[in-house]
Amino acid sequence: MDARLTFPDPLVGRERPAPGTDLIAEINRLRREKNAVILAHYYQEAQIQDLADFVGDSLDLSRKAAATDAEVIVFCGVRFMAEVAKILSPHKTVVLPDLNAGCSLEDSCPPGDFAKFRAAHPDHIALTYINCSAEVKALSDIIVTSSSAEHIIGQLPADQKIIFAPDRHLGAYLNRKTGRDMLLWPGSCIVHENFSESELIKLKARHPDAPVAAHPECPGFILDHADYVGATSGILKFALESDADTIIVATEPHIIHQMRLAAPHKTFIGAPGADGNCNCNNCPYMGLNTLEKVYLCLRDLTPRIEVPEATRVKALQSLNRMLDMAPRAAGQPDLPNG
Repeated sequence: MDARLTFPDPLVGRERPAPGTDLIAEINRLRREKNAVILAHYYQEAQIQDLADFVGDSLDLSRKAAATDAEVIVFCGVRFMAEVAKILSPHKTVVLPDLNAGCSLEDSCPPGDFAKFRAAHPDHIALTYINCSAEVKALSDIIVTSSSAEHIIGQLPADQKIIFAPDRHLGAYLNRKTGRDMLLWPGSCIVHENFSESELIKLKARHPDAPVAAHPECPGFILDHADYVGATSGILKFALESDADTIIVATEPHIIHQMRLAAPHKTFIGAPGADGNCNCNNCPYMGLNTLEKVYLCLRDLTPRIEVPEATRVKALQSLNRMLDMAPRAAGQPDLPNG
């Protein structure tokens, strides 16, 4: 857990499972009884990934859940991800194991401040990274993911002025890749900012044949050392398809669990933080979700995620604009229209 962050205990006043309860068995029983689908982001702990129905990136998970007949969605991730699931599946019950599971990018872009910023730049459109609140999505023109952003920017007129929020590092990377000069909101991810360039250089010296795969939320001085830059799903694909026996991974290290499951013959090393290891790069928000909290949220169907309908419809419009412009993978489900 990041020592800079403290959270209230969400279990105060709730009936806890009896000592010795087989939580995984109880979760499986409840998911059948309540017709629930369990989603786990790549950054969740290994036990949660292993019990999930789907593991993946945030938007892909929400789309897969929307395409099922499940009545309940348990989103093991962070709040903005669960909001996207609710935006896409308004008639389903969406629960988040710990409501404190927020996101530093979401926190860095309060809706009121973003609305004022937009009003101060009326000739700009707002291209907004999906790591933001439902309210900010509703204030935006087009939502993007780290895998779709460059493709979408390439479809916008060269003279179109753009606000990019909330991640300044992803925005700066996209400016370099596309030659644009987008106006960047000054947000950042506390996980990806923790990587140390000097420690990474030392690690590369110890493993000279190991390529570096990095998420574009990393600062430029980390991306400068990367052999591949892409979204979490892209990093996973690169790591599995690379001929290298050892891969250095510059994103939240829990994704390495999926890499080891798929390629146990390879070695995957988390890029180091300032202390010389990757422990400080564990997302403190993702770490709030536990097996006990997954059990409790399924048992009680709380805490629930609710999005006001007017906000949901506006946010869905900006998400649908992304879908209209982004490349489609075969078999990928549509977003709903209503």
